[in-house]
Amino acid sequence: MEKEVIRIVDIVKNFKIGTVIVEALRSVSMVIKKNEFVAIMGPSGSGKSTMMNILGCLDTPTSGSYFLNDEDVSKMDDNSLAEIRNRQIGFVFQTFNLLPRSTALENVMLPLIYAGVSKGRRIERATEVLDEVKLSDRMAHKPNELSGGQRQRVAIARALVNNPAIILADEPTGNLDSKTSLEILGLLEEIHKMGNTVIIVTHEEDIALHAHRIIRLMDGKISSDEINNHVKTIADYNLVPQDN
Repeated sequence: MEKEVIRIVDIVKNFKIGTVIVEALRSVSMVIKKNEFVAIMGPSGSGKSTMMNILGCLDTPTSGSYFLNDEDVSKMDDNSLAEIRNRQIGFVFQTFNLLPRSTALENVMLPLIYAGVSKGRRIERATEVLDEVKLSDRMAHKPNELSGGQRQRVAIARALVNNPAIILADEPTGNLDSKTSLEILGLLEEIHKMGNTVIIVTHEEDIALHAHRIIRLMDGKISSDEINNHVKTIADYNLVPQDN
């Protein structure tokens, strides 16, 4: 049986807006195991963005516990959380979040700089993952010289470079056309097949159906948590994704 990567227990997150307390998450508990492919779904205001921020160690809960690889990260300070993020979590954002004046190779190397990896090894490892996402011929290009799909592949390579415990993708196809979205979903499928734990946060049903498990949030609580018995793959589409 696969080991637990994530365990959250009775997570509550409140925000104070003026004199009003907003309950973004209300006593949420769940477990995600190694090599699961999970979608977290919900409409605007459901709590999914707050959930992503807590899972990604970008924020801490008001109360409750969060164990990432058996380490309680819910009470860590900002510096410890930053170290955990860099070591164990690979982020893929809707807006790519690439440094505009840096090449694809330099963008992918960035987490390794924070991790204190030597320059030679940084170049070697970043080159490896850019090759994995089929961008070895674009390593010297800056983001404005790349298509949207290529920029997202650079972002995925950057997410993979530290061999993280989880890949956390926030609306990863939100800024892409349908053909390029399929290309990125196909890449996430491949990453999952290689043994990575993949979590997609999305409001789109079509995107969520590529995951093997779908967790739905409503009003700050889990409304359903089900195995997806009708997993979509890019092979199900007549459209064959092409390099963009």
